[in-house]
Parts: sequence; C-alpha cells; structure tokens
Amino acid sequence: MSADGAPAARPAGTAGTVIRVLLADDQALIRGALASMLGLERDIEVVAQAGSGDEAVEAALRLRPDVALLDVQMPGKDGLTAAAELREALPSCRVVICTTYGRPGYVYRAMRIGVSGFVVKDAPPEQLADTVRRVHAGLRVVDPALAAESLASGSNPLTPREQEVLRAARKGGTAAEVAAVMHLSGGTVRNCLSSAMSKTGGSTRAEAVRIAEEQGWL
Repeated sequence: MSADGAPAARPAGTAGTVIRVLLADDQALIRGALASMLGLERDIEVVAQAGSGDEAVEAALRLRPDVALLDVQMPGKDGLTAAAELREALPSCRVVICTTYGRPGYVYRAMRIGVSGFVVKDAPPEQLADTVRRVHAGLRVVDPALAAESLASGSNPLTPREQEVLRAARKGGTAAEVAAVMHLSGGTVRNCLSSAMSKTGGSTRAEAVRIAEEQGWL
C-alpha cells in the first residue's frame, strides 16, 4: 500500500527492469529470509547483504544498488545514520527503512533525511516487494497505520542540542563529564538534561534517555 492507503498498483514503466537491492540487518536469519523472499520476485535481485550500517554504506558505494533496505538498530552506524550518508553520497539509491520498531519518531527522522519508504517487518511479503518497486519508480511509501500514528503523536519535542546531550548522557558520567566531552558549560548541559526530562516525562536522566529512544527521538 502507499502512504494514503490506496491499493498498491505496480507503477508503469518497470516492465523488464531488474531492481538491484541491498539488504542490511544485523540478524542473519531475518536478513536471509528477506533476501530469499525478494529473490522470488522476477524483477528484483538482491546484490548484497550487510550486517551493520557501516557495511551497508561501504557495499552500497561499491555496488551502487537501486534500492537499499535498511534496519534501524544495527551495530556501528544505525540504519538512519547510514541512510543519511547514502542520501548524500549516493542520491541515485533509494532508501527504505524496514524495521521491527515502527516508532513515530523514527518515521519523522527518516522523512527528514529523505528516505523513500518506511515499512515494518511484519508487513505481508507482497507489500515489501511492492514498496521496493514503488520507491524505485520515484514514489514515497510509508505504512499507512504507522503514518497515521506518527501524525497523531506529533513531532520530536527535543531540540537538536537536547538530543545531542541525551546521546552523550547514555554512556553515564556526571553532567560535568558530559559537558567536558561536548565542550559545553556544565550549566548548559544541566539545563538541557532538565528540559529533556520534562519533555519526555522521565524522572531521571536515564529514564529520559530510555523514553526518547523508545519514541525514536534519538
């Protein structure tokens, strides 16, 4: 289905075209299952598989696939970071996020990056193949239920600086230590942490980080 929930018709102009796809997922069983499933499609060829965001970027720059199918949570670069790098370094490659974590915050980040599609792994097999075809044709496709949830939940309430401070705070340490790493004043870090805790509803710094991650805001 497309983002508006309309029936997924195969775009015109794709007859005879073989779409070259790169798959990136840190779980080998899931990665292999997706590759096997897409391999059954006559017009789709999986040309590479990767187990991390770093591997995905390297393989994409080397093989120049038409579509990159990326998980979000992977070792090294996560899928959204890898997607941003690919959009800049290889704009001809359409990027689709395919993840278990259908969180509204991830959708907002993906759309800002310029990702062409966002689907969840429990979608029907034909929907994933159709998404690959549609984004290859230049369309943008988002799972309809996830798109509706994203609109209802609103955008990321954290400022870019608050996101940076929370990411740095994930590793622990005092506010002064976080400030030293980020080359900020201790007061700025404490203010950002306090604001982030208020916006997320977390009673502690660690809880604020957890909630922000669950919402896809980091």
